[in-house]
Amino acid sequence: MPATVLIGAQWGDEGKGRVADWLAGDADVVARFAGGDNAGHTVVVGSKVFKLHLVPSGILHERVICVLGNGMVVNPVRMLEEIDGLAALGVDVSPGRLLVSTRAHLISPAHIALDTASEKARGKESIGTTLRGIGPAYMDKTGRRGIRAGDMNDLETFGDALHITLEQANETLVSQGYTPVDANSAVSDYINAAIRLRPYLHDTTAYLNERLRGGTRVLCEGAQGTLLDIDHGNYPFVTSSSPTVGGALTGLGFGPRYVDRVVGVAKAFSTRVGSGPMPTELEGPLAERLRGTGENFWDEFGTTTGRPRRCGWLDMVVLRYAAQVNGFTELLLTKLDVLSGFDELQIATAYIIDGKHHSLLPATNSDIENATPIYETLPGWKEDISGARRFDDLPAAAREYIRRVSELCDTPIHTVSVGPEREQLVHRV
Repeated sequence: MPATVLIGAQWGDEGKGRVADWLAGDADVVARFAGGDNAGHTVVVGSKVFKLHLVPSGILHERVICVLGNGMVVNPVRMLEEIDGLAALGVDVSPGRLLVSTRAHLISPAHIALDTASEKARGKESIGTTLRGIGPAYMDKTGRRGIRAGDMNDLETFGDALHITLEQANETLVSQGYTPVDANSAVSDYINAAIRLRPYLHDTTAYLNERLRGGTRVLCEGAQGTLLDIDHGNYPFVTSSSPTVGGALTGLGFGPRYVDRVVGVAKAFSTRVGSGPMPTELEGPLAERLRGTGENFWDEFGTTTGRPRRCGWLDMVVLRYAAQVNGFTELLLTKLDVLSGFDELQIATAYIIDGKHHSLLPATNSDIENATPIYETLPGWKEDISGARRFDDLPAAAREYIRRVSELCDTPIHTVSVGPEREQLVHRV
């Protein structure tokens, strides 16, 4: 059973990119199964910082083949920008190393314009999307009117279909008082992108099943996190795809018999970008201390949007829920080093809602918004742990923090990160 699925256990931004980079060292194929360029993965290799949005982070390992699966939505122009940016940094992103599913759906300028218009119309009730056109693209997909990557193989038909889509969107935009998209210019840009991207197009479902039958190790990489899942997240403050474990199977096209490992990734504290409930959110100096200055790639500012992340204490109600939904075989904690220097640390173990005790996440946002966290206090540590490489190198209080988190979500923790670079991992053996 050669497939590992990597899942965000919170609201995204858990540091999955650098975990994927680590796990890719033992993989032959890294396959992305959901989302689009609303994702942002930061990977640090030596003095180089790679910020990835569409291309799986496995591309940084020379022998790994990367796949963009059918569950994704792809902006062809942004994809080429990312490919060219990686090539400029010396990364091989040739068609032999990067495969794009012909079944993946495309994001057009119309989707981006409609996304922006929708958020503006919501006003104070805005969801907090990345404005990359993700939601409208998935709406066209489920509405059976989307354009798929495979359509780029026939340039004339592709151009006509795109033009029709843009004109239809423009009618909506103009009726709502927004500036229409320049359809002719957009079609020209997308035709040029299609010419370059056609060699990357493949039936990736057939490819992955063939490799899995042959025993190839496949790492399935998602975007966002469990609490942003369209079904299982804090609806409606969610993304438009399924970043939980089921999304890996539908987004790549193979069965569960191949999966032997489901790795959840969580920060050692809580962060969230965008709107929606977050019971352990902090304000003031504590929040600023967790967030950082924004001057370093390891600080809490969104890779895709640059927005400051909302920060708070670790929420075990959320992690317990994520472990339940995804069936984690293990949990990996990131950014443990950020907690160094606190006299004491708080972990939310349950909520009080209308006087009742809840250890599992309620289904409705109104309940979550009215939740009062019940905190357990743990001792902090003063030592700089960024140089730790063995579990015994960590202070006793840090080891106890890890043990307690593992106990509260009934999931083993074998690895923690103590910094942004590849080697800054502590493995518990």
